[in-house]
Amino acid sequence: ADTAMEKRGPAEVTLDEVLAMAEAKTGALLGCACALGGLYAGADEEDVDALDAFGREAGLAFQLIDDVIGIWGDPSRTGKPAGADLIARKKSLPVVAALASGTPAATELAELYGVPYEEGELERTVLAVERAGGRDWAQLQAADRMSRAMHELSRAIPDPEAAGGLLALAEFVTRRSN
Repeated sequence: ADTAMEKRGPAEVTLDEVLAMAEAKTGALLGCACALGGLYAGADEEDVDALDAFGREAGLAFQLIDDVIGIWGDPSRTGKPAGADLIARKKSLPVVAALASGTPAATELAELYGVPYEEGELERTVLAVERAGGRDWAQLQAADRMSRAMHELSRAIPDPEAAGGLLALAEFVTRRSN
C-alpha cells in the first residue's frame, strides 16, 4: 500500500488513507507487542485489549513524530539527510495533512509534489508543508494519540509503578528528536 500510494498524484491520496496505513503498520506492530506482553504476564482479556489499544495509539503517535523528524529533524541527530522524504515525494502524514488544508500553501505544495523534485526546492517544500499546517497538525495529533494511549494504559495497569516500562515507552515516543 505504501509504494502504491507514492505513485498516485498529490490530490489522489486522502488523510484517512494515510492514517489507516500508519495504523495498520506502526500502530498494529506496537499494539501486538503490548498485547503479547500482557498475555505473557497473565493479563485478562479486557486488560490485553487495553494494552493493544495503548500500543496502537502509541504507535501512531510514534509515526507522526517520526514523520515530523523526517522533515524538520537535525541530520546530525537523525543520521538521515533532512527532507529526504520530501525529495522522494513521499506522502507522509504532515504532507497529506498540509495538502488537505485548502490553503494557498497547500496549492503550492500540490504543484511541487506534482512534478519530480528539482535541486534547490527542498526549503520551499518544507516551508509549504509548514505554512499549510502540516507540522502543527502532526504534533497535535501525536499529543492526542499519546493522551488516548495513556488512558488505555491506565485502564490496563492502574499502578504507575507497575506500568513503568510502558510509561518509559510513551515518554520516548513523544519526546524523541531522532
